[in-house]
Amino acid sequence: MKNVCKICGDKTREIFHEKLNIKYFQCLSCDFIFKGDEFIISSEEELARYNRHNNSIDDQGYVEYFKKFIDTAIIPYCSGTKNVLDFGCGPSPVLAEILKKDYNFSVDIYDLFYFPEKNYEGKKYDLIVSTEVVEHLKNPLDYFLEFAKLLKDGGLLSVMTLFHPSDDERFKSWWYINDVSHIGFYNLKTFEEIAKKVGLEIIYTNNKNYITFKK
Repeated sequence: MKNVCKICGDKTREIFHEKLNIKYFQCLSCDFIFKGDEFIISSEEELARYNRHNNSIDDQGYVEYFKKFIDTAIIPYCSGTKNVLDFGCGPSPVLAEILKKDYNFSVDIYDLFYFPEKNYEGKKYDLIVSTEVVEHLKNPLDYFLEFAKLLKDGGLLSVMTLFHPSDDERFKSWWYINDVSHIGFYNLKTFEEIAKKVGLEIIYTNNKNYITFKK
């Protein structure tokens, strides 16, 4: 069946965005919203978009953006030196640098386009962080299953992505969908389904853009 939910496999309903001329599909069970496959840009277009980003460790606002995430969604739930994977770190792994420099964590980095070597294979981590990444994933459940396998028992997965609005009109006017590389959108109900499917427990969320899971 076409356009079944990519998280739970259940039926979906169509949300047609008249202005963008794009079809989205919302799961009737877990609320996951995803862009129709025919509207997803190519890898080349996606990379070209990322190459226009200009984020740097020297940008104090960008650093504070990450430190707020770390201090809110990570530090209260872990202790001691941590072995960390920054998954989807982008061209400038600012988050990884902050975790190493300011928090004394040991960090591996991976990014499909910029750091594609899968140096995480065969390892186990105390913490996996993924910031502004999961909204780009075509088959997100596969990645969450991989994250769960990479975590040590008691390990944390901390994710940053903006939770979608609950009604159609707010969704259609939501600025987050204007980024053409954003193809999947979550809320707490979606993440609860993911946690159940991959064997993780939600231990924190601000119900806005941060969520932390524990294995």
